[in-house]
Amino acid sequence: MFIQRAVIRNYRCLKQANVTFNDKLNVIVGNNECGKSTLLEAIHLALTGQLNGRPLQIELHPHLFNLDLVLEYIEALKAGRAPAPPSILIEVYLADDPALTKLKGNNNTLGLDLPGVALLIDLNPAYAEDFAQYVSDPSEIRTIPMEYYWIKWRDFAENDILNSRVIPLHASLIDASTIKNNAAASRYVIDIVKESLTSKEKVDLALTYRLMKDRFLEEPKVKAINDALAAKKGKISDKVISVSLDTSARANWEAGIMPHLDDIPLPLVGKGEQNSVKIKLAMETSAKSHIILIEEAENHLSYASLNELIGHIAANAGSRQIFITTHSSFVLNKLGVESVLLFLRGEGVRLTDLKDRTTQNYFMKLPGHDTLRLILAKRSILVEGPSDELIVQRAYHMKHGKMPLEDGVDVISVNSLAFKRFLEIAVLLKKTADIVTDNDADVAALEKKYAEYLNSDIVKIQYDKDETAHTLEPQLVKKNGLATINAVLGKAFADEASAIEHMIKYKAETGLKFFETNVEWSPPDYIARAVR
Repeated sequence: MFIQRAVIRNYRCLKQANVTFNDKLNVIVGNNECGKSTLLEAIHLALTGQLNGRPLQIELHPHLFNLDLVLEYIEALKAGRAPAPPSILIEVYLADDPALTKLKGNNNTLGLDLPGVALLIDLNPAYAEDFAQYVSDPSEIRTIPMEYYWIKWRDFAENDILNSRVIPLHASLIDASTIKNNAAASRYVIDIVKESLTSKEKVDLALTYRLMKDRFLEEPKVKAINDALAAKKGKISDKVISVSLDTSARANWEAGIMPHLDDIPLPLVGKGEQNSVKIKLAMETSAKSHIILIEEAENHLSYASLNELIGHIAANAGSRQIFITTHSSFVLNKLGVESVLLFLRGEGVRLTDLKDRTTQNYFMKLPGHDTLRLILAKRSILVEGPSDELIVQRAYHMKHGKMPLEDGVDVISVNSLAFKRFLEIAVLLKKTADIVTDNDADVAALEKKYAEYLNSDIVKIQYDKDETAHTLEPQLVKKNGLATINAVLGKAFADEASAIEHMIKYKAETGLKFFETNVEWSPPDYIARAVR
C-alpha cells in the first residue's frame, strides 16, 4: 500500500499543490519555504487526523490557511464582492489495493476512481448567517474566524472517517528537528520507546515505578523529615504536612524516566546523536507503518554520521514507502537521484520526467551536487570552467556590490557539453538560467545548437558574435585593452597576442588575478548581460 498522489489547496504555504510520488522512495528537494515540510505535514494530517501530535480539532487555528488566500479574500470583501469563504482541502490518493477497497471511490477533485482520503476545513453551514455578519465589516477582519468552521474527514467513497483506525494504511512522521528543549526531546524518545513495549512490559514498568515511589517513604531520612514536618501541625495548617513523590496520573513512569545513552541522559548528548537515535528508534518502532515521512535527516550530523544514518534508513525501509526532505547533495547521491522529487511552487517533478532519455541517464550517473545547486538557486549562471566562474563572480560583485549567492544566484562550472542537459532541468522547473559560453569561432553552429532556447523567457544563451574573439581571454583583451590587462596581470606584454597566449596557457591563474585585482576592468558584454 502506498500513496500515489497528494492534492492540496490553501494549506499553509501551499496554495495549490498536485504531486505524484514514487511507490518506494521519495527524496524531496526544494528551496527553504517552498513547502517541503508542509507537504509531509499535510499528508500525515490527512492520514491520521493529527497535527503536532494532537487531534486537529484542538490544533485548529487561522494560520493554517494560506496567507495569500486570506489576503485576497479580505481584499475582495473590501471591494464589495462576495467571495466564497476560504477553505482548506487535503486529498491523499492511494494505490488501488484490495485492502483499501472500503476507501475507494471517485469523490475527489480529480474524479479518479481510487482509494483515498480527503480532509476539508470549511465554513459550517449552521453558522453561515453568523459568519456573514462577522465579515460584513471587512475593515475589522484580520484572520479567518475558526469558530465558524468545521472539519470534514472522509474517504473517496464518501464515508465519514471518525478516527485513523478505519484507514488500513498507517503513517509515521519523524521530525527530530522540532525538538526544541530537553523535556520535549526526552518525551519524544519515551513515546517511541513506549511503542516498542508489549502491554505486559508497560504494566511491569508502571508497577515497578510505583513500588519505587512507595519505598521512598520508607527511607529513614525521609521518615525523619516527615516526622519533623508533622510536628508543625497547627502552626502552618491544621493538617499534617509531609513530602512524598507525586503518585498522580500525570506523574506516571513516562514523565519520571529519562532515556540514557551510555549512562548519559539523552538531552546531554550531542544534537547530531540525538537526532540520529530518534530517527532510528522511530524507524524501528514504526514497523507497522506503511508510510515513513522524515524531515531533513541531515540536521546536526557530520558527513560520517549522515552516511551511517542514510545507510540505515535505506537498509531498513523494507516494503514501506519513504519520504525524506533534504538540502543535502550527499543524501541525493546516497539514496539515488532517480528517487528525487524536485518540489517548487506546489509542483513536484522528477528527473524521469525529462523527455530526453540520455539526459535522464546523465543525471542518474552524475553526482548530485551541481544538480542540487541548480534546483535550489533562485537563478543560475552556467559557465564553462573555473576561470570563467571567477570572472563572472567578480563581474557580478562589481555591478551589484555583493557576491551572486547573496542574491540567490549560483554560478556553476559545468562541462559545456552538458549545458543543454542542465537547461532541460531549468525548463522543467521553470528556473531562470543563463549560459555564458564561447562562440568557438562558429556563431552559426552555436546558434543552431541552442536554437530552441534563443527566444526562451526562462533560459538565456549569452555569447558574443565576434568570431575573432572566440574565447573568454581575447574577449577580455578586446573589452579592456592591453594596458589594463598588463595592470591586472602584473605583466608587461608588448602586444595583445602575447597577452592572450599567456592568459590561455594560465587560465586558472588569470581568472584569479581578475577576481582579486584592485585594478578597474570591464567584463565583456555577454558576461555583463548574464550578471544583470
